[in-house]
Amino acid sequence: MDNGIVIMMLGISLLLGALALAGVLWAIKTGQFDDKDKMMNNVLDDGEDALNEAAEKERRKKDYRPE
Repeated sequence: MDNGIVIMMLGISLLLGALALAGVLWAIKTGQFDDKDKMMNNVLDDGEDALNEAAEKERRKKDYRPE
């Protein structure tokens, strides 16, 4: 392989890697990975028994006093 081809391939791969990193950082900064509706969708899928159980656990957690 010619040195020019290796240098060109290295340059292109560094450029593509930098573009990918910039894309991931942009996505994190703009909140693309945030799932704001996750909890609400879970509540819609839960049955009444599961919701009552979760509420009871929260009540017990609030009333808990370590000795």
